[in-house]
Amino acid sequence: MLPIDEAAHSSRWRRRHPVDKAVLGLGLTVLAISLPPWPGAALVLLTSLVVLLGPAGVPRRRLWRAYRVPLGFCVTGALPLLVQVGGPGGFVTLAEGGPVRAAELLLRTSAASLGVLLFAFTTPLSDLLPRLVRAGVPAPVVDVALVTYRMSFLLLDSVRRIRDAQAARLGHTTRAATWRSLAGLGATAFVRAFDRAARLQTGLAGRGYDGTLRVLVPEARVSVRFTSVSVVLLAAVAALTFVLEGPLT
Repeated sequence: MLPIDEAAHSSRWRRRHPVDKAVLGLGLTVLAISLPPWPGAALVLLTSLVVLLGPAGVPRRRLWRAYRVPLGFCVTGALPLLVQVGGPGGFVTLAEGGPVRAAELLLRTSAASLGVLLFAFTTPLSDLLPRLVRAGVPAPVVDVALVTYRMSFLLLDSVRRIRDAQAARLGHTTRAATWRSLAGLGATAFVRAFDRAARLQTGLAGRGYDGTLRVLVPEARVSVRFTSVSVVLLAAVAALTFVLEGPLT
């Protein structure tokens, strides 16, 4: 199981209905991309961090490990705004107003990523996907997502076992051995993925699969209190943004 899935299953908000957490987490994401970058996105980023580390109880190290990947994409996307190609100044020159635009984009994307992570760190997919059918998503689409979710963990477990076996046989001692082990890892994982898929299909057929996967969903009700507090928090962030709104420079 991935660290973010482990955190979601052990979260303090594990038993809350996904709608409760979607209103807060995805609401913060919407604010991050719709409010002015300064101070709107900055306030959203700060609010998301406080909620993640406080009421949601997400460990700081685990949050950083998950956040550094999207943050790297955010930084990579903001860097090109610092320069311009062509023009009277030369082939590559500093763009006029580039630092401001780059900072605004970085604030928006990093804050929006934290909003999504807030929802991901508190809502296991096994709780969310079955409820999508009630929301109007076609059952076959949800079934494919559930199977893909399950198969991804099986594939990751197979890859880990193969790597451990290769390391025990000194398969990573030299560069040439590492490349050979990597090729063998890819080939073996590919074959095992097809084998597990075939076994899964056979198992489903033997259990009378009729096109719909029926799974137990933990009972949960939408909390009016939690949702109301989330809406008030979102409204407060939006109102404070317009009160403090000013130029980034």
